[in-house]
Amino acid sequence: MAKTFSDFIRTLDETIRAENGPDLAYLLRPTSPHGKDLVKEFRNPTREGLMSRYGGCIESPWDDIAVRYVMVTAHIARKRAGEAFNEQSQLVSQFFRYFINNTGWTLPALHSMLRDLRDLAFLADNYAKYNNQKSECMESAAGVVVKAFSNCMTDRTSPPSESRKWGVYYVVGLVLKCYFRVKRISLSKNILRALNANPDIPPLSEYPRSHQVTYRYYLGMLSFLNEDYNKSEQELTLAFYQCYIPAHSNQERILTYLLPLRVLRGHLPTRDLMNRFPVLDELFTPFIAAIRAGDLSAYDTALDKWERRLLELNLWLTLERARELCIRGLFRRVWVATDQSTRIPVSMFHCSLRLKGIDVSMEEAECYVANMIYQGYMRGYISHEKKMVVLASVNAFPRVADRSAPLS
Repeated sequence: MAKTFSDFIRTLDETIRAENGPDLAYLLRPTSPHGKDLVKEFRNPTREGLMSRYGGCIESPWDDIAVRYVMVTAHIARKRAGEAFNEQSQLVSQFFRYFINNTGWTLPALHSMLRDLRDLAFLADNYAKYNNQKSECMESAAGVVVKAFSNCMTDRTSPPSESRKWGVYYVVGLVLKCYFRVKRISLSKNILRALNANPDIPPLSEYPRSHQVTYRYYLGMLSFLNEDYNKSEQELTLAFYQCYIPAHSNQERILTYLLPLRVLRGHLPTRDLMNRFPVLDELFTPFIAAIRAGDLSAYDTALDKWERRLLELNLWLTLERARELCIRGLFRRVWVATDQSTRIPVSMFHCSLRLKGIDVSMEEAECYVANMIYQGYMRGYISHEKKMVVLASVNAFPRVADRSAPLS
């Protein structure tokens, strides 16, 4: 049965009086079935016309919110993403007037409206880009979401179990998504600083798992981009193990950055794991196979082939650094071939490089060995006079994870 605007207003009023957050979120979602009914009822609506007719039929600011909801659905039906975003932005701003004077029962509606705002910003920016126009809707959306963050953080009157602070981490995750989308990642520091400066919010572990995973993922990403690989690995690992198993795309997104960090520690992924993620399998398996075989030429070929994709993902430098594991693997094979001798001529390491297609001089090969020793991949020293590599009799090739700084 079609729902008229009068029915919508009446249902909205009942939902607000009952303080039913999930139903309120459903009512204000543009993709809900009643949204299409309102589009059919008002063929060419204007905000002024609707307000002159329906203004005051429900307490403020809900009359304006209801009218703006109609405008959002009308613009979406006519594929006017930019206008829909502007109306949704104003709708959220009006909702804030009610939100700051109420408890956490309004959080489902806030989360839903902010998510719709971000989606409309994405559509508007994409449409503008396709038509060679300038659009900064996503950046504007981030500004609105930051206001929502402040409104959640400043709740000092609600009972703890009904506090608006239970929406903090969801909103932070949304802000970080917006910043990453518009490549304004440096702005993330401001909201994280504000979050860490407030000791009154509940511990992260008490929030829904989905909020925890999103927050930890972006915290791990920020650490990754700042080359704080230890913290990045810690946060991404927690995000991965807390992520719901059916959320395959989210797991894949986390592993895109966690796998290279684990490889740097010398922990190569199993075939079972790679089979679960075909996209990552295609990208990372050439590197993993080259490390296992100590095949420098194959590793360099993979770097060249996937260079563009790795640069897009900010992974090129990390995998270029992992090339040292390939060299370690090759030199370890030389050591095994000599029955784990403690004295190996530099010429043998030189030959191994040449056999793998790396055309270097004897001096350069010696530099490769010296670098392996300096980085802690090998234990020993080089006798320049005798052109001999003298390796430790015990643990000549330590486990990569046992190095003093395995992620450096």
